[in-house]
Amino acid sequence: MKIEVPIVSAFVDGDSGGNPAGVVLNAESFSVEQKQCIAAAVGLSETAFVSPSDSADIKLEFFTPTQQIAHCGHATIAAFSYLRQNGLLTSDRSSKETIDGCRSIHMESDAAFMEQMAPRSEPLSDVDLRSTLLALGITQSDLIDGADPKIVNTGNSFLLVGIRDVETIMRLQPDFGLIEKISDALDLIGFYVFSYDGVGHGRDAGARMFAPRYGIREESATGMAAGPLACYLHDNLGIDKQEFAIEQGHWMSPPSPSVITVRLALDADGKIKNLYAGGRGAIKEIKEIVF
Repeated sequence: MKIEVPIVSAFVDGDSGGNPAGVVLNAESFSVEQKQCIAAAVGLSETAFVSPSDSADIKLEFFTPTQQIAHCGHATIAAFSYLRQNGLLTSDRSSKETIDGCRSIHMESDAAFMEQMAPRSEPLSDVDLRSTLLALGITQSDLIDGADPKIVNTGNSFLLVGIRDVETIMRLQPDFGLIEKISDALDLIGFYVFSYDGVGHGRDAGARMFAPRYGIREESATGMAAGPLACYLHDNLGIDKQEFAIEQGHWMSPPSPSVITVRLALDADGKIKNLYAGGRGAIKEIKEIVF
């Protein structure tokens, strides 16, 4: 069988960069096994499969080249941006059904913003902190003052590590085997390493994402990690804002510049009750897949 799969880069910075995902429409016509074969043939970190839903506007399923996963931020943005740009989504308020529940989606022109849950965080043990520093090849003195590494979850768990200067974060030579071991032990998607230094005007932080547990050495844009980082900047580092711009992909090789906007919703006591992370998607190519 042969199909055409749009490749959409999510979280583009201007019209370039971003994180590509495949988008397959009318996915209800394919079996789970066929979806897995399609995702393997697409060959990107994730492919989104769009089908009708009884509980939301659309149903989204996400497949890596090797397995189905519960959720994917950049593939969500890619799918909703593609639907909007092709006239298949007209409302500014939408929703998606995934295997981990339903979430709201807000549209602004052709940009999509996906709902995430209130943050849950936990510190690292001394043993895990030492292992984390070893995995990144850095020392305690390389960390941002007051930015103790923490695990933060707004739907998926990420280990956030703040690095003092841009030279250090650019020169990182991660031990991917050790990162995978730590991620397995702590049930993480991966490490989200960030810095304030060396970012563009109006941007709050720049980040690098390492997720070898899921076969991703480095990812250019991770909406489900940028959300936890914005919460960490607000709650742990005292940055009194409700909208954050997170760069990613600028420091990877080769670069794929991305920007993720995160908006925090606060309750009457100033605590984060939920958040939306989003950006634009741009169609890069149509890929012919035979499976």
